[in-house]
Amino acid sequence: MNQPQPAPVTHAERACARLTFARAATSDDNAIVEVASADASARSYWRVSSRAGSAVLMDAADMPQVLAPWLDVDARLRSAGLNAPEVLAADRARGFLLLSDLGSRLYLSELNDANADALYGDALEALAVIQTRVDPAGLPRYDETLLTTELELLPTWFLQRHLGVSITCAEWDVVEVAFRQLISNAIRQPQVFVHRDYHSRNLMIVPGHNPGIVDLQDAVLGPVTYDLASLLRDCYITWDDARVRTWAESHRQRLLSAGALDPRIDADRWQRWFDLTGLQRHLKVLGIFCRLWYRDGKRGYLGDLPRVWHYVHDVAARYPELHDFLDLLQRWAGDRDLTKLAA
Repeated sequence: MNQPQPAPVTHAERACARLTFARAATSDDNAIVEVASADASARSYWRVSSRAGSAVLMDAADMPQVLAPWLDVDARLRSAGLNAPEVLAADRARGFLLLSDLGSRLYLSELNDANADALYGDALEALAVIQTRVDPAGLPRYDETLLTTELELLPTWFLQRHLGVSITCAEWDVVEVAFRQLISNAIRQPQVFVHRDYHSRNLMIVPGHNPGIVDLQDAVLGPVTYDLASLLRDCYITWDDARVRTWAESHRQRLLSAGALDPRIDADRWQRWFDLTGLQRHLKVLGIFCRLWYRDGKRGYLGDLPRVWHYVHDVAARYPELHDFLDLLQRWAGDRDLTKLAA
């Protein structure tokens, strides 16, 4: 006999539970909980003000199971001396964490031409620590299955749902050949700890210990250029390509100096790895940003589609073996405004 399901928790009930947790965790019956931010998942973040100062409450109401991987990755990063949040209190059963407050100064909000070299320098130094000193043992592998699953978001959500494309068998063959090249590029690289969303919306400016690193739970063992591409070909901010290439090459040199990269990996091979790994990520993101609207009702990400599309077009155009695939994408997208909703 089926057991009756519990009634869904209302917003008011969840807010009450957050406040109760925050006040107990801070030992302050007058602590205040206010909205801090939300991300692309079901997690939400709340700033807690109490006698002890400011802290951040992570609320994973709809998926408390993500707390275990988040806590695991956070501990790994902090053990390597990186500035990830300190866990002040936890209620895993209800999906609450109370974290040290890294502030509200997002890289994205403050990056400009004058400070970019310094801020990216800090981020690249931290990335080198992530890739050389953070233990990746036991993390999920960014393997062929996961890479394929991610790439399939492109036809499902961007091409078919957003653009209304019907893909023929012959066209599928072209798409699959391109996907195969991108998957091969990823799995043949040195495999390291990958944050997976290492970019300007997940890096905080923290004077004295920059950057603060957040959004930790999706870490995997994967290609060495993945986080580099996430950072330098950011879906939310664009830089001159020559500058990006200089930053990317500086990271290769940084890893070489640390003895963490085979000296036979020259600048050309590194650039190809970087380009194609970024392309894989951006094809996936085209699908994710559309899914966030059509499935989850989060329309804001559609505004970033043109930037991501530009990356896809620019990189694919550099590699003759991807020209057939690019021709298809150009024919499907045409000159339409990608920020507009499907009919």
